[in-house]
Amino acid sequence: MTEYVQTAEGTRIAYDREGAGQPLVLVGGAGQFRAVDPDTAELATELAARGFDVVVHDRPGRGDSGGEPPFGLAGEVAAIRALVDLLGGRAWLYGSSSGGAIALAAAAELPGVERLFLWEVPLDEEQGTAGAEALAAVRALVADGDREGIWRLWTDGMPPEWFEQMRSGPSWPLFERMAPTLEADAEALAWTQSAPRARLWAPVTAHAVVLLGSETFPFMADAADSIVGSLASAERAEVPGRDHRWEAAGLADVLAASLPVSDGPGTSRSS
Repeated sequence: MTEYVQTAEGTRIAYDREGAGQPLVLVGGAGQFRAVDPDTAELATELAARGFDVVVHDRPGRGDSGGEPPFGLAGEVAAIRALVDLLGGRAWLYGSSSGGAIALAAAAELPGVERLFLWEVPLDEEQGTAGAEALAAVRALVADGDREGIWRLWTDGMPPEWFEQMRSGPSWPLFERMAPTLEADAEALAWTQSAPRARLWAPVTAHAVVLLGSETFPFMADAADSIVGSLASAERAEVPGRDHRWEAAGLADVLAASLPVSDGPGTSRSS
């Protein structure tokens, strides 16, 4: 059942909550929100069965959540802050694709983020200009009201059938409505190039598990190496999956491996 929480700025955020145990917030990527994302719903169920208290939310301006343009990185972090507060002030974050860049930004700002899981964050080269250029292009299309153009720009360089399936599918009106929110994804990715990453991410104290599918795109491995090399505490892990999609049970197993392991009554240790 959909529940709601408000950010400090008054934006209403819709979410589903499942399971009990370690609090975990799932942060979706560019095209992810609850109405069109059965893969994340399946992942949440798998995680709930493994000892997690899982929250899946519609990011600002998507699905049942509120918000008005312009959509930016600060609003995304505010939504995560509200959800972490809802969970008692401490939580783990899982960020998918560009949602991983948003999760990194949240971890750099919020003291309650205790662990990060980052699925195939599509980073360009460190301190490059591609992110800033993409952000400027998205903002221009948002200003022009060209929602289809936003999606064409965002999916440029991806397998062409990805956009065609979206554009011709029954959920296109939902994707069209949320197109302006891609400005936040673009801003998050541009932020990862805005300074040397080790300096940019120095405030991140959470240990990060950088996740890659077993048959991923080659550039994702380079991006993962950059993340691991730039954070104070990070490791790589492989998950069954290909073409930027995961296998839910296998991914849930990797996350669950980080849960505390009981050594007996009254004791526990981290695996």
